[in-house]
Amino acid sequence: MVQATGALSGNEGTIVRAACPHDCPDTCAMLVTVREEQGRRVAVKVAGDPTHPTTAGTLCTKVSRYLERTYHPDRVLHPLKRIGAKGEGRFVRVSWDEALSDIAARLGQIAARDPQRIVPYSYCGTMGLVQGEAMAARFFNKLGASFLDRTICSTAGGEALAYTIGAKTGTDVEQFQNSKLIVFWGCNAIASNLHLWSRAQEAKRRGAKLIAIDPYRSLTAEKCHQHIALMPGTDAAFALGVMHVLMREGLIDHDYVARYTLGYDGLAERAQEFSPERVAALCGISAAEVENFAREYGQTRPTAIRLNYGMQRARGGGNAVRAIACLPALAGHWRDPAGGVLLSTSGIFPVDEDALYRPDLLAGRTPRTINMSTIGHDLQHADPPIDALIVYNSNPVAIAPDSRAVARGFARANLFTVVLEHFITDTADYADYVLPATTQLEHVDVHKSYGHLYVLANNAAIEPRGESLPNSEIFRRLATQMQFDDPCFSETDDELAVQAFKRKGATANFDWQRLKDIGWQRLDVPDQYAPFAHGGFTTPSGRCEFYSEQLAKLGQDPLPAYLAPNEAPDANKALAQRYPLAIISPPARNFLNSTFVNLTSLRSTEGEPIVEIHPRDAQHRGIIDATRVRVFNDRGSIDLLARVTDRARPGCVVALSIWWKKFARDGKNVNELTSQALTDIGRAPTFYDCLVEVEAAP
Repeated sequence: MVQATGALSGNEGTIVRAACPHDCPDTCAMLVTVREEQGRRVAVKVAGDPTHPTTAGTLCTKVSRYLERTYHPDRVLHPLKRIGAKGEGRFVRVSWDEALSDIAARLGQIAARDPQRIVPYSYCGTMGLVQGEAMAARFFNKLGASFLDRTICSTAGGEALAYTIGAKTGTDVEQFQNSKLIVFWGCNAIASNLHLWSRAQEAKRRGAKLIAIDPYRSLTAEKCHQHIALMPGTDAAFALGVMHVLMREGLIDHDYVARYTLGYDGLAERAQEFSPERVAALCGISAAEVENFAREYGQTRPTAIRLNYGMQRARGGGNAVRAIACLPALAGHWRDPAGGVLLSTSGIFPVDEDALYRPDLLAGRTPRTINMSTIGHDLQHADPPIDALIVYNSNPVAIAPDSRAVARGFARANLFTVVLEHFITDTADYADYVLPATTQLEHVDVHKSYGHLYVLANNAAIEPRGESLPNSEIFRRLATQMQFDDPCFSETDDELAVQAFKRKGATANFDWQRLKDIGWQRLDVPDQYAPFAHGGFTTPSGRCEFYSEQLAKLGQDPLPAYLAPNEAPDANKALAQRYPLAIISPPARNFLNSTFVNLTSLRSTEGEPIVEIHPRDAQHRGIIDATRVRVFNDRGSIDLLARVTDRARPGCVVALSIWWKKFARDGKNVNELTSQALTDIGRAPTFYDCLVEVEAAP
């Protein structure tokens, strides 16, 4: 067992260095206290590492309950085989030999016809590079299975950022306390970026102003000095309106623009179309809010924008991120380490994908690609058909859009489904086999972050519970069963971790054994990290590209544009007449996507699935607080408890998510209502581009 510096001794136990695996920008460094009990190591405490600069000794409410998750009585601890109908969740225990032998035989039969009929389905149930995709990617590449386009969360914003500034990088979180103005744009940091919020609070104590731009008055918006409540999907219009005012009032940093940007004249012409009055009408706010924000943004230095992924989940989400990412260059905020924009830092980590994922195992094949956001459609209409689905690190029946279509696809009698899981989730209910996976306390992993600049190690604190195995080991054993004899399938988790990063650039000094010992290490970047203070953008031109020739070659608008939501009055008047309310489904504070929903303590805090509705909209519909309502559109309907509150802006209702269906009164969640339409850039889902009606339940 690896001991941390200052490990406890005697009866108190040993401290093991670990890392939070969940889909959160904070990627916390953890200390796990372990004791020997009846000859086995038992974890008795999980805490944040006080020496890690971003974690600073604090874990969120969710991860502080990690022992409850690891030792949960409903944990899947043995391989299970379905004995009931798909969706019933009825299983019988089987041996690993029986499960793997049958799975390998079934996959082999399908692959003999066409390996593209086999599809992996995974996302960020763990963010670890070893237990995420390393051995899994090798297995599917050797098999020749379909590729999965992993779009469910961030590709619209990530690709838009790359087209504009060249990569997914931005302002160092450790600089935010030095900002004079912090803008939380589609970001509820208290729920989803807690450690950045701590730095924002320090900036506030130093006199900084905090502004939230969000359709919903979230916990974060409530604590900011100002809240600008746009209608969902109108962020690009607001950003273009801000540009209009910056240009009109001489608030452009023309020296920075001339030296380090491309396409200013075209962008200026585009921005002229977005007067504050027009933007106010599009966004459902006042013209004064546009003008006042633009002036503060242009005049306050340094200003940092914390941009998050919710605002990109509409038809024009990619263009919205493009527009917002142009603002720091226009105003010159990149000059200061505490200025700029932060959506993701993941692009600065030089992951060695060739070494980890071994694309050479494809041997020249180019399998088709299945978009995870349209799995509901593809399970029923893909050509060739999907005959087998291997699900790991994801819960698509709960999290994918157009949930009724997803469930119909999973219910197909001729679909062979294997799920690697900790619990019997909504997706596991449909599995032919459920294979028990280890939790973060039971395996080795290595982590990058998309919210800070540190690499972290995760040491196994305890032995795997029951017969659970790491994802990597499950795919190793499947490879053996299928007689894949390439030496890469016998590499250990430590050997995989050694290969995680290229030995150049920011990880030139990466040493896995040393990292395991110390727990975390900052990337090799300056302490005062200001990535674009002197240009240096990693776009083809080396400049911040207001005009993107790459997008032009793809037949897309090369300049940031406002694309009205698919489901908006000005895009579809007939639909809006029947379903006049926009709906968004941001994360509930006590859940992380669909993780932690089955923990009784956290679910009890959330209560039950609700919809928040503005008093004006509620009165118009005869809806009273704390009564049951039906929320519906052409795709489906759900039964929710109404909360009448002005936290929801007029014209927009809010359903905090993502609930497992089995814990809802009607066995449904908000994705019954969302569509499989995709974004303008990044092929991503449009969860927040959705119209509904709400009525009192009969």
